[in-house]
Amino acid sequence: MKKRLLSFRYAFQGLFHLFRGQPNAWIHLIAAIGVIIAGFLCGLSVTEWGFIIFAIGMVFAAELFNSAIEELVNKISPEHDLVAGKIKDLAAGAVLVAAISAAILGLLIFLPKLIVH
Repeated sequence: MKKRLLSFRYAFQGLFHLFRGQPNAWIHLIAAIGVIIAGFLCGLSVTEWGFIIFAIGMVFAAELFNSAIEELVNKISPEHDLVAGKIKDLAAGAVLVAAISAAILGLLIFLPKLIVH
């Protein structure tokens, strides 16, 4: 049981590292808070909340994976390297895809509510 509890501690340390070292994570957090506030104001359904929470989670998961890959690549290849740069670009691209998908989902959910009101 103690090992399980420690694994949560390490996971929270990962989140701390993300927000301490990645300015884009703060942008995602501010956007997520804004979407959550908008969700309450618009009275989202349970299904809509499910999609919103899933999208927010995917963006943060992508950001965490991207940060982990960047740290690993920097450790393995501290000097400038074209392949290392390509790896980092691919990981950053994954975050971009997640963020764009989340934004499109947000538009699909919120636009009809805003147009009606």
